[in-house]
Amino acid sequence: MFIHLIPRAWLIVLGLVGVVCLGASVWAKPSPSQILHLQVPILGTSINSHHLPMGLVSNIDIDLFERRDQSGLRIQFHTEPGQFSLLARQAIHQAITRALEVAKLPVNSWTVQLKFPYAGLTVYGESLSAMVALSVVAMVKGEPLLAGRTLTGTITDQGHIGPVGGLQLKILAAYQRHFTRVFIPSVYDERDGDWQTPFLMQVSPVSTVQEAYFGLTGYQIHARP
Repeated sequence: MFIHLIPRAWLIVLGLVGVVCLGASVWAKPSPSQILHLQVPILGTSINSHHLPMGLVSNIDIDLFERRDQSGLRIQFHTEPGQFSLLARQAIHQAITRALEVAKLPVNSWTVQLKFPYAGLTVYGESLSAMVALSVVAMVKGEPLLAGRTLTGTITDQGHIGPVGGLQLKILAAYQRHFTRVFIPSVYDERDGDWQTPFLMQVSPVSTVQEAYFGLTGYQIHARP
């Protein structure tokens, strides 16, 4: 995931859109009492004032509610205050649908709304997608995320946690924000080279959606038959 500052004029134009929908054509605003809300920590990289790469921790706001119809899962992206790039939206959409398939959850009546709560910033890349997707699964199942933990990675069509770059920068950023455990893909991006685990932090490679979900929540992603 990469976060980038976009021009204010572009932000104003995009702000007029309101919500971007993938796989949905109709949106009805639910009653606030029906909405489940979760703020999810994500790891990313950006460029500092000296034009050098840096890691950072930011948040994604997720709202989830159940509709009365059964017309299918709807995933919607707010276009303000911050933005999601097309690549980020596609990666998140794929990851959510793949994670819900693994969890074997009936979600034809659910709507997921996502917001990046930082004005003037845009999320690029795919590495936030697994964390967002498994957070949605946890919300549907009513299982809380364990404090001090986060995940970076994608979800492949085989249900594996896919590799991402910038691990050393992301791990250091999580350490500086006092996270105690970070889950990373078991398959590393070769461009990352060697990296070190900060003192008193646990960095745990995971290979599957099931492993990652258990690490984040302490629960199995679906009941065993």
